Amino acid sequence: MSESIGFNKLHKGVQKWIWSQKWASLRDIQEEAIEPVLDADCDIVISASTAAGKTEAAFLPACSKLIGQSPDGVGILYISPLKALINDQYRRLQGLCEILGISVTPWHGDVLRSVKIKQRKNPNGILLITPESLESLLLNQGSWCSKAFKSLCYIIVDEFHAFLGTERGCQLQSLMHRLEFLIQRTIPRIALSATLGDMKQVADSLRPNKRLPCKIIESTVSHSDLKIQLRGYLTPAQQNEETESTMDEIIGDLYKILRGKSHLVFANSRARTEEIAAKLSDLCVQSLVPNEFFPHHGSLSKEIRESLEARLQKEKLPTTAVCTMTLELGIDIGSVDSIAQVTSPHSVASLRQRLGRSGRRGEPSVLRLFIPEDEITVNSHLLDRLRVHTVQCIAMINLLLKKWYEPASLNQYHFSTLVQQTLSVIGQYGGVRAQQLWALLCETGPFSVVDQSLFAIFLRGLGENDLITQTADGQLVLGYKGEKIVEHYTFYTAFNTPEEYRLEYNGKAIGTVPIDKPLVREQHIIFAGKRWEVLFVDDENKLIGLKTAKGGKPPKFSGDGLMVHDIVRQEMRRVYSEKITPVYLNDAAKSILKEGIDNYHALNLDNKQIIQAGSTVHALPWLGDQTINTITVLLRMHGLSADCFGGIIDIRNTTINDFFSAVKHILSNTKVSPTELASLIPNTIIEKHDPVIPKELRDIGYGARSFNVDAAYSWINRLWHNHSVHRTLVTSRL
Repeated sequence: MSESIGFNKLHKGVQKWIWSQKWASLRDIQEEAIEPVLDADCDIVISASTAAGKTEAAFLPACSKLIGQSPDGVGILYISPLKALINDQYRRLQGLCEILGISVTPWHGDVLRSVKIKQRKNPNGILLITPESLESLLLNQGSWCSKAFKSLCYIIVDEFHAFLGTERGCQLQSLMHRLEFLIQRTIPRIALSATLGDMKQVADSLRPNKRLPCKIIESTVSHSDLKIQLRGYLTPAQQNEETESTMDEIIGDLYKILRGKSHLVFANSRARTEEIAAKLSDLCVQSLVPNEFFPHHGSLSKEIRESLEARLQKEKLPTTAVCTMTLELGIDIGSVDSIAQVTSPHSVASLRQRLGRSGRRGEPSVLRLFIPEDEITVNSHLLDRLRVHTVQCIAMINLLLKKWYEPASLNQYHFSTLVQQTLSVIGQYGGVRAQQLWALLCETGPFSVVDQSLFAIFLRGLGENDLITQTADGQLVLGYKGEKIVEHYTFYTAFNTPEEYRLEYNGKAIGTVPIDKPLVREQHIIFAGKRWEVLFVDDENKLIGLKTAKGGKPPKFSGDGLMVHDIVRQEMRRVYSEKITPVYLNDAAKSILKEGIDNYHALNLDNKQIIQAGSTVHALPWLGDQTINTITVLLRMHGLSADCFGGIIDIRNTTINDFFSAVKHILSNTKVSPTELASLIPNTIIEKHDPVIPKELRDIGYGARSFNVDAAYSWINRLWHNHSVHRTLVTSRL
């Protein structure tokens, strides 16, 4: 450490802990973070891949500062998106903090009441918390927060990229702002984030009002080598009970390839996670070998999840976790040999985050993708003919290698979260004037796109729904329904959480299921990688009793995919156009890709974006879902039966001439706004508190989130111009 300038600035106890770890040197981000964290005069974004030392980069200098200042109360507030990550960081920080004499307190729904009482009586040290638990503290114990956080030195937000552009992220921004307002001090914020394409955008999201400057510290260390394989699978057009299903074939390959080592398998949905884990476990039983395949998702009980995490950390037994995004974030699970992705990933950013779980300790990162496609028949849709799933995976891998990642969707209204934060602030202070609310939440807070006129409409809507009411002296207080909402345990989450049924076996809870369709008695299901029969369903207590069984299908969990970005679709077109065949495809994937590329060129899609197939016109703008959605609704507005799937717009029972007639009308009329388009959507109730938001505001929020009017009109203009030029050329030739 003699060459390290920063090391000598750290507290002696911190230095002692570093020596005990036998580190030869500090990592680049750890060295670079020491001075700005100690200076505490700016916000900081520390960006690097998983297991690159981000936690230590923040906490080593922050703890050094804490020892020097001896704050009267909590010194560091650490906010995490996951309870499991809090538990993990608690374990990781204990050794350091024992040397320094700093207490570390985890605080979430699963933490013992006695631990919380101890912190309440004597607030001190480092508090590890989720946004939802912080919401509860501010609402219910505002006076305690005022005392406990009065000397706060830092707010550290882990996995900050997971919050960007979401309702929960907006809640987090509001909570940090409200906390500073409560203690009347600006607290330096440190965000730990995966490396994303536009780090300045990440920095701007950390403190939207820019009251402090923000320093970006990004790791310059190159990542380990990357090994990729994309395996293709063909689903026969006609399958019978005797035919092995494509998913069974994929599961068989997962078993052969992964058994004997440790891996993560990402399956995009909880239902598929359970199916894969159960069938892999069945294969272990059939082979008379110990099971090493286990599911991991948010509905499993804490004991089941933590048992699997501990097994991965010990690295003594081969262990494969079949998981949702719960293991995408930075929980310390030790080193895994590879990452498997079953079906297409949602985004390049998600793929990068998942890949970061592999390739530690100098070993190459290994990524295997298992991508099924349907066999092509005379009735196949254009999506299948073009092999869109396979090409989208290739495009995402290309962009991953170029280090491009989707930017967060910013400048959203987040009216649903504004409902929550409005009720929470009123509940916290008992009564607030409308101007004070707007100044706190909108003028200086994260809802800056909501001006005073919109806020007035917003408050009237809450009043009409009896969520708030106004006293004779002009104070806004909670109405009868508002009090009921705030008092309910689900209030603290900003996002939709469907009512969950608790699953019990022999009186012991094994998890919960947020199900779209209720389970019924004697139904067979898969959960926790095992097969069960439903004994009883107690709707009043939301309880389902189970017994072990042999058959079963995964319960239908809720959850939707993310929107595909413009850049991904444009890269897909480049793959088709340049006939790119990556070296990492197996023979089946090469054959599948060749079909897609051949069909693309047979249809002359390099030169055409509109084609007729029977009575259906297909439009291929090669743009993201926001823009595709906009074009689709514009076409519907002008009388066409348009729908969109996977980036392709289908217009049924029409001709190309009718299509261009509609395009001409679109361009000759006044340009519509996103809000006008949203007003045509039958149901814009999407987020948690949307039902109480006036429809005119709901349309504004939905329009801003779902549509890209400028990009849609730009494409339509280009299309019409090319069509007009083509008609002119044809006429002149005649």
